Amino acid sequence: MHVVVKLFAQYREGRFKVEERNYAIGTTAQMVIDLLELESVSPLGVLMVNNKHVEPSYCLQEGDVIALFPKVGGG
Repeated sequence: MHVVVKLFAQYREGRFKVEERNYAIGTTAQMVIDLLELESVSPLGVLMVNNKHVEPSYCLQEGDVIALFPKVGGG
């Protein structure tokens, strides 16, 4: 199935900003995070699919747009 993956902040470094990718039916948001090895860069801060907050266990559907934001520190 086709899914659009959007990366933000330091998740983009050495990767991409927006990319259409193919995943098997039954793929979860967490599986995408793991495949991209994002949490080796920074812990996940915000996970959205189709502009709605979802849990990492969310099962992706054809045409979904997943947006991944790292935790950002500040002070």
